[in-house]
Amino acid sequence: MQKITFTRTGEKPASKNYFLLVVSLFLFSANTMAQGDLLIFPKRLVFDASVKSQSLNLSNTGADTARYIISVVQIRMKEDGSFETITEPDPGQNFADKNIRFFPRSVVLGPNEAQTVKVQIVRAGELTDGEYRSHIYFRSEPEKQPLGEDAKKDTSSISIKLTPVFGISVPVIVRIGESTMDIHLSKVAFQMENDTIPTLKLTVNRTGNMSVYGDLSVDHIAPQGKVTRVTSIKGLAVYTPNAKRNFRLMLEKADGVDYKQGSLHIVFTDQSGKKQKVAQEQIFLR
Repeated sequence: MQKITFTRTGEKPASKNYFLLVVSLFLFSANTMAQGDLLIFPKRLVFDASVKSQSLNLSNTGADTARYIISVVQIRMKEDGSFETITEPDPGQNFADKNIRFFPRSVVLGPNEAQTVKVQIVRAGELTDGEYRSHIYFRSEPEKQPLGEDAKKDTSSISIKLTPVFGISVPVIVRIGESTMDIHLSKVAFQMENDTIPTLKLTVNRTGNMSVYGDLSVDHIAPQGKVTRVTSIKGLAVYTPNAKRNFRLMLEKADGVDYKQGSLHIVFTDQSGKKQKVAQEQIFLR
């Protein structure tokens, strides 16, 4: 989130002749848990009957001391992988906020300092079979400027001060009962965008009662049989209740790879459950 403050200078110190505009933007990423100078590991927490407590490791990689307020938010994943905050669950979606506890509620980290946040599951025995998900949200709190600091200025101009406020969320998933999840790939298509950029489009489809998250790899197989890895992405997710997620991948222009011949072998390896599942497709290039 960026806080944008417009201040009209040249007024008397006691005057309240100013206006404030706040533009909010929630930043969530499925591929990285870094925003601003805050690093978080792991990038998701998954609980089942055998796991009752886990920790999130925070690290401030910046040069300044930072304070982070920790809360719980509810998020919907769209089919393109973007996120939006919600207050009511979609059909088939269950929130986990009533069954998770975390401590502390705020963290102050100096440069290169680290700390853990403890996350626990409570009253799991009261839950029916299925998956429950909420997100722990870390919001940076900007330094507060002393009142009247700008009052010494005396010009007729308008000054603009940008104060970045970063936020990052970590999914907390509680799984109860047996998983019925399955995956498959569809709508796999290759094209050269603008005649220069090798691009692959595909859809990862999810069925069952649990979310999917795993790794995606694409290999080019030359007519002579040579295999070249042209892209790989780790930690891709399709959260319940979504049935699918659409991807657009730019492929590498590796030496010896001719996208006018051969084939592409696409593999999605699920890492979300005890029983690993694999979905794969192969398309021929012309």
